[in-house]
Amino acid sequence: MVFQLLRCYISGVAVFFEDFFMPTTDEHAASLFTYAASGVNIEAGNDLVRRIKPHAARTRTAGVLGAIGGFGGLFSGDFSPLKEPVLVSGADGVGTKLMVAFAMNRHDTVGRDLVAMNVNDVLCCGARPLFFLDYLGIGALAPDVGEAIIKGVADGCQEAGCALVGGETAELPGLYAPGEYDLAGFCVGVVDKAKIIDGARIKAGDALLGLPSTGLHSNGYSLARKILEPLGYNSFRDELGETIGEAMLRPTAIYVKPVLGLLEKVPVAGIVHITGGGFLENIPRVLPAHTRAVIHRDSWPVPPLFPLLHQTALQQGRIEERELFTTWNMGIGMVLIVAAEHEAAAISALHEYSCKAYRIGEIEACEGQSGEGEARVVLA
Repeated sequence: MVFQLLRCYISGVAVFFEDFFMPTTDEHAASLFTYAASGVNIEAGNDLVRRIKPHAARTRTAGVLGAIGGFGGLFSGDFSPLKEPVLVSGADGVGTKLMVAFAMNRHDTVGRDLVAMNVNDVLCCGARPLFFLDYLGIGALAPDVGEAIIKGVADGCQEAGCALVGGETAELPGLYAPGEYDLAGFCVGVVDKAKIIDGARIKAGDALLGLPSTGLHSNGYSLARKILEPLGYNSFRDELGETIGEAMLRPTAIYVKPVLGLLEKVPVAGIVHITGGGFLENIPRVLPAHTRAVIHRDSWPVPPLFPLLHQTALQQGRIEERELFTTWNMGIGMVLIVAAEHEAAAISALHEYSCKAYRIGEIEACEGQSGEGEARVVLA
């Protein structure tokens, strides 16, 4: 039997195992345990890092130190224009919208969704997003798929004006089914303490301005998939002008630049990101005691995907209107609350960024410490 001396390298230092010999028989080769044999391809991971570096580089801002590949992302913020800078953090994912991406084998948009869900949340405090990190957990890493996802992340970061400073890609064989993955994102922004938007200044008579969504955004997909999947994601629909799957994968709108531009010109009392829970769960999060929001349902154009969802659900069974407004954004992705006298100026400022806005309702006074016994959001 032939033996060979083993040599391994630990942190660049050669270590010899002089008393340990290993047979090089075919039988041994067949039973050799390696990380790659267990399903983790380190070279594929290294390839992905090489591919994503140019995408991260185009998101670079003045505060970024170093490059992708270190143990931590470095950011040196110049907050000198702010009297009392406050950091605002957010974390979110894309949810089961990913399952539509799997079915369509399209992965270049969900990264943008990931950024949008985070930066829009941070924006609700009046904060400017500074930097972003992503997490990709996947069963078997395909560099082409990974690059498409991270390209989408970089696209979203560029639109939001924040830097992609790092992230984590974890190849987890056995945890995810073949072809499946999950995404999570983390964002940090900054706002001057005196300019934090928390809803405290909201009062009766204020106007609610709705910013249009691009579609479902990244919420309510568990119900949407249950309703539309039987029709086929590759089914072309005239009312949509595209396939069902394409409509469902439309990227989430990023509202950062128009809203930050607005905040420089008009005082805003409240900002609501219409995510999971729709109008009925999200708007109350910013309302002070003794107030409620009245929403006029016919005050904005509703994208055709929502009537399709409603009509298809009725064909399959029944669905209450309140369920629609609790599950989906119904065509409004963000709500801004401004004093009535600032409504026209706010709409004009948003139009400068090619961002439409509709007056969709107003704030009313209501009885009770927190509107107990009454709906905090009334659909009129």
